[in-house]
Amino acid sequence: MLGIMVAVFLVGYLCIAMEHKLQVNKAASALLTDGILWALYIVTAPLSVPQLDGQAFGEFLSDNPTIAALPLVEQCVRFISGVQIVEHLGEISETLFFLIGAMTIVDLIDSHGGFNVITDHIKTRNKHKLMWLLAFITFFMSAALDNMTTTIIMVMLLRRII
Repeated sequence: MLGIMVAVFLVGYLCIAMEHKLQVNKAASALLTDGILWALYIVTAPLSVPQLDGQAFGEFLSDNPTIAALPLVEQCVRFISGVQIVEHLGEISETLFFLIGAMTIVDLIDSHGGFNVITDHIKTRNKHKLMWLLAFITFFMSAALDNMTTTIIMVMLLRRII
């Protein structure tokens, strides 16, 4: 079954890479691939869960004695849907909420003309000087902000300049 999951992943990755030729949005391809992979993982749960995540599975069963009385297939399905999917969705949600906050900050700065302060002082049209100047600004911004927010701000600043 692992071979089938690898094949599904490769096909999904290929669909994402060939987005323009297939005329399918890469987010749709990624979500479909993700759904198929989780479904395959749940189907093969009794074979894979006790071996792949044995310690967490054991803790889950000891914390939930009513589930421990169920058949192995049901135990694995409940472990995957109650623990593993929730953990993965939590990690993804953290990233998305962070990006929403960072993009909101950048949009607020842009809507109040915050980037004009920087772009008005950049007078050079020389590409090399511009690159070094932006690298210098990025270096000091990354010390005050996290890297993702700095990247978003610098991309917005470049869009303003160019």
